[in-house]
Amino acid sequence: MKYIIFGLGNFGASLAQKLTQQGNEVIGIDNSMTKVEAYKEKISHTICMNATDEFTVSGLPLKDTDIVIVAIGEDQGANIMTTAILKNLEVKRLISRAINPIHEKVLQAIGVDEIVHPEEETAERWAKKLCLSNVVDSFELNQDYSIIEAKVPTDYIVKTLSEVGFRSNYNLLVLTIIKDVLVKSIFGKSKIDKQIHGVASANEVLAENDVLVLFGSNKDLQVFLKQKLRN
Repeated sequence: MKYIIFGLGNFGASLAQKLTQQGNEVIGIDNSMTKVEAYKEKISHTICMNATDEFTVSGLPLKDTDIVIVAIGEDQGANIMTTAILKNLEVKRLISRAINPIHEKVLQAIGVDEIVHPEEETAERWAKKLCLSNVVDSFELNQDYSIIEAKVPTDYIVKTLSEVGFRSNYNLLVLTIIKDVLVKSIFGKSKIDKQIHGVASANEVLAENDVLVLFGSNKDLQVFLKQKLRN
């Protein structure tokens, strides 16, 4: 996949390097030549430019880029302006970093697709979410093993865990399933809530909006998810 990351601070640079290491094409952009020079051997491409200049930004290969990330953190004004320019240029998927609750509300008003909170979320988790697009969340136990939350592949809906054979076919363990449950408030209004369904059993039937909590090696998880994405 192709990514453009604006802002090569701690979070942006770390994310850009991890995505590059995973075989993606990444353009890292910053207005500091020092940072651009520091990461030019670690990121696919690095460019020194002013991200708030719409004319310059419009010259980037935005139409050919799958995901654009605004990771600018020190200057909220530059972050918001860059995000607004990219939204106006209609990039395919726009993710932006929020510094505080007010900043987040401004980004929501602009209409970004997702908001990053680097103080709460690591670059490792975001790299995994971005590379495997049906991953809801992930927790890396070490460099070899992870626990991830992933949407149920379409062709497994209405099948049981036993029929799918996660352990025998993919060497993965289903820890539990997060399901949509209809709940009523004290005022009698109904809403859909996500609830953990307890320890997963072999006879558990998978539904359309279920989220699987899977444990396994990073290699096995990636093989399973990439295979199901192609189907």
